[in-house]
Amino acid sequence: MSKNSVSPAHFFSPDRQEAYLALIACPGAEELTELVDKHLVNWGREVGIEKDTFIVPCDCPRFQSGDAKGLVKESVRGHDVFLVVDPGNYSLTYNLFGYQNHMSPDDHFANLKRLIQAVAGRAHRVSVIMPSLYGGRQHRRVSRESLDCAVALQELQAMGVSNIITFDAHDPRLMNAVPLMSFDNVMPTYQVLKTLLKHMPDLNFDKDHFMVVSPDEGAMNRNMYYSSVLGCNLGMFYKRRDYSRVVNGRNPIVAHEYLGESVEGKTVFIADDIIASGESMLEVGRELKKRGAKHIICNATFPLFTSGLEKFDEAVEEGVLTAVLGTNLTYRKPELLERDWYFDVDCSKYTAYFVAAINHDMSVSSICDPMVKIEALLENRK
Repeated sequence: MSKNSVSPAHFFSPDRQEAYLALIACPGAEELTELVDKHLVNWGREVGIEKDTFIVPCDCPRFQSGDAKGLVKESVRGHDVFLVVDPGNYSLTYNLFGYQNHMSPDDHFANLKRLIQAVAGRAHRVSVIMPSLYGGRQHRRVSRESLDCAVALQELQAMGVSNIITFDAHDPRLMNAVPLMSFDNVMPTYQVLKTLLKHMPDLNFDKDHFMVVSPDEGAMNRNMYYSSVLGCNLGMFYKRRDYSRVVNGRNPIVAHEYLGESVEGKTVFIADDIIASGESMLEVGRELKKRGAKHIICNATFPLFTSGLEKFDEAVEEGVLTAVLGTNLTYRKPELLERDWYFDVDCSKYTAYFVAAINHDMSVSSICDPMVKIEALLENRK
């Protein structure tokens, strides 16, 4: 076995297992948890572990006043507990003095802490799978501002959490807030490319036909990786902002300036961590179209679409965008999953690998580095 290859049986072995495995889905994270559980159950059966599920039922009921409590409905004493939380799932609601209140990231983080309390320190180890980091967009201090994510990570560490598994952190340097806690920031690069080639098998990654463009300077690292593994050229946009004004808590973007070689006649791939309103992504797409790009493919690990889908529908109809890829690591609107131009990237198996490896106290280095799998994927195409 090469050092970068990964076999489920290699990780999921009764001889290596440190403690019984337990998955706890915080309210709103049931979909991803159930998919991860299916992989773990199948791998367990391959090595003689007969379990129908590793999921431990839980609940976070609320009183009429809005106060809540965490409840774990089975014993997890001595178990290796993995709590899965989706801070971005705004679809959940609860009653508050007769009003229907949508759950915010603050509510989801509070539920996570409630369930950790319900475990009450009796677990062998507690790990948190938080694909979208709570408060992750507030990653640095400018003047008198809070540092929400750093404080949240320190809270979890103080509560006894041993491992944090997150995906495509807005700024991975947040791990500096908890230097003594295991913090894995995972990039779903292989899963994105696999899904892209499944839906668009005729893509040509040759330099003369394909190019990667970063939508801004903050997304350069992830786009540099794509351009390196695909062997194509890289361009970028620079967001020119008006620092004399603040609109909705941010300095407004005045213009997108392009830096790079010609995109004329090429398929352009743009990768970012989040599509929020999508205004920046659409503007970048239109700027590339003006410069003669043939097809434009957008990718975001967290496809939020906070301002709706209509603008993206229009962009696809106008030929500005060809496709958008997003993962199932956060809540997606049902109508988004019905769009022909949207490709959903399944990251449940990738997440399950981390759960199995940590449960068996094994290195996750081979899982974090997808280079061998990407090379095999591209080679199989040939």
